[in-house]
Amino acid sequence: MPLALPALPLRTARLILRPFEERDFGTYAAYHRRRDVYRFLYSFPPQAQELRQQFDRACQPDLSQDGATTTLAVERSEDGVVLGEVLLKAASTAALQGELGYIFDPAHAGGGYATEAAAEMLRAGFEEIGFHRIFARIDADNHGSVKVAERLGLRREAHFRQNDRHDGRWGDEFVYALLAEEWAQRS
Repeated sequence: MPLALPALPLRTARLILRPFEERDFGTYAAYHRRRDVYRFLYSFPPQAQELRQQFDRACQPDLSQDGATTTLAVERSEDGVVLGEVLLKAASTAALQGELGYIFDPAHAGGGYATEAAAEMLRAGFEEIGFHRIFARIDADNHGSVKVAERLGLRREAHFRQNDRHDGRWGDEFVYALLAEEWAQRS
């Protein structure tokens, strides 16, 4: 059974989470072309046509089947600047499992925006979409993302040692997760 998208846009005290629009391509491309942004994603930054196709997919939120992803632009309310993106992926529609992710332009790091945006995606994921469990997979060396997951109250469930390799380097991965019942206890 397909999962229903939350009512968009989503809003927080400082942010608007909305589908990407054509006007966002330049900003999206600028941070997606950076090697420092991709170093924890086990891939190289997308180029030309691949970048364009990736952006086009990001413009169309979807949770209709396993692997479908809703990627939302994170826009600062006060000035309309797109800071990055946050996403929920339908990891398993049958098991109501979602995967949380976020990518932010390093120029906007340290302001709490990733935590604020990810918290709103967790809320929408549990309260509007109806996920039973939401998890995040994070490179163990990505200390900023680890801190975001921990600030959000996600529990570290796994530490996979040398489970991926990119550019000749082995990487460890943490899996953090939260159950709907744990989310409900916070409210």
